[in-house]
Amino acid sequence: MNPHKNTMVVLGQIIKLIPPKLIEKLKNKHNIQTRSFTATSHVVSLIHAQLAHALSLNDICDGMRNHHGVLSQIRNCVPPSRNGLSHANKTRTADMAEELFWTVYNNLKDDHPAFFRTSRAYPGLPRRFKRTIHAVDSSTISLVAKCMDWAKHRSQKAAAKIHMDLELGSFLPSFAVVSRAKDSDPKMAWEVCAHIRAGEIVTFDKAYCDFKHLFHLSSRGIFWVTRAKENIKYEVVRQLPVKMVQNAGTTSSKSSKVMGQQPIIIKDMIIKMTGPKTSKNYPGEIRMVVADVLIDKKWKRMSFLTNNFTWAASSICELYRSRWGVEVFFKEIKQTLQLADFMGTSENAIRWQIWIALLVYLLLRFLAWKYKWEHSFKRLFTLIRSVIWNFFDIESVMNSCKEKFKAKARPPPLKFMQMEFDF
Repeated sequence: MNPHKNTMVVLGQIIKLIPPKLIEKLKNKHNIQTRSFTATSHVVSLIHAQLAHALSLNDICDGMRNHHGVLSQIRNCVPPSRNGLSHANKTRTADMAEELFWTVYNNLKDDHPAFFRTSRAYPGLPRRFKRTIHAVDSSTISLVAKCMDWAKHRSQKAAAKIHMDLELGSFLPSFAVVSRAKDSDPKMAWEVCAHIRAGEIVTFDKAYCDFKHLFHLSSRGIFWVTRAKENIKYEVVRQLPVKMVQNAGTTSSKSSKVMGQQPIIIKDMIIKMTGPKTSKNYPGEIRMVVADVLIDKKWKRMSFLTNNFTWAASSICELYRSRWGVEVFFKEIKQTLQLADFMGTSENAIRWQIWIALLVYLLLRFLAWKYKWEHSFKRLFTLIRSVIWNFFDIESVMNSCKEKFKAKARPPPLKFMQMEFDF
């Protein structure tokens, strides 16, 4: 079946998901001065850059100039000049792009609450937990050190970081911060976790293990699960019963566990920190679960920390394993969207590109939910990329692809559990 025609190109149909007056409203709020190259034209240019996977400013400008006639139908947009686009990325505050993302995000949440409940869930999410589960992590984006002094990370490297709170039930970010790579994870954790509500669960790796912050989360009634660093000092207050303790050194006793790929619980205990700094930062009790987990066909002993004293030890391991969802998310956006080649060297230009990339991800995920897309996000991106300047109806294009490529049920990857625990 061939796709049906539409009066507007595919790019214009995607832009329609953004409220008509929102961009101009945010432009005025952030006191951005424009002339011929309007704020709307600026945003559309960067959205086009993501969807077309443009590699440079010239790619963006040439691509839009070649479609000048249909571009004018998209909210009277005009193609940018190279210098005009470069200047806009550098001087127009990226706070506008950040607010644009969250405004569209909240509008979709208000108008289509089912999208955030049923669109997609991380397959490794523990189903028995009815609470909202957050996975917090950061991802480094490599930059060109010689051109980007603001992002100097090491002597020969420059990098930016995205600190993300991913809600695993919807597989959508609920908070994000773009910073320099040298800004430490524990420092940023305070800001990233500020919006999490009492009774919810947050998981993060040991890079975010700051006991002062963990105690703050506990005081707010938030449950947390993380990995213990190897050098922490503590005393055991009491041991909790373990249903089955197995010797991790004997392969015969583990053979049955390998098939199910389940962690083997070694110890379950209540501890108190004894280090001079950690005992002051976290004066209360903490639960520690020691387990053997399978990683790349080898067993590794790991220690997990939590402030919950009632969950099963296996559930704590499972919650930490679900943290891998945020790694999957970062891999998905970095390998699909345009976050490898940057169109500017200033911090402002980098932030513009990252926030528009996240906006494109959100809009495509909404289309996937709305039209019941059954394939991967990457395939949807590739499909849209190939038709952005065509007068095709988006729904018809996606349905045509569905008929041509029927979704096949695939078993979970063999190493699904093995990938869940990081070193």
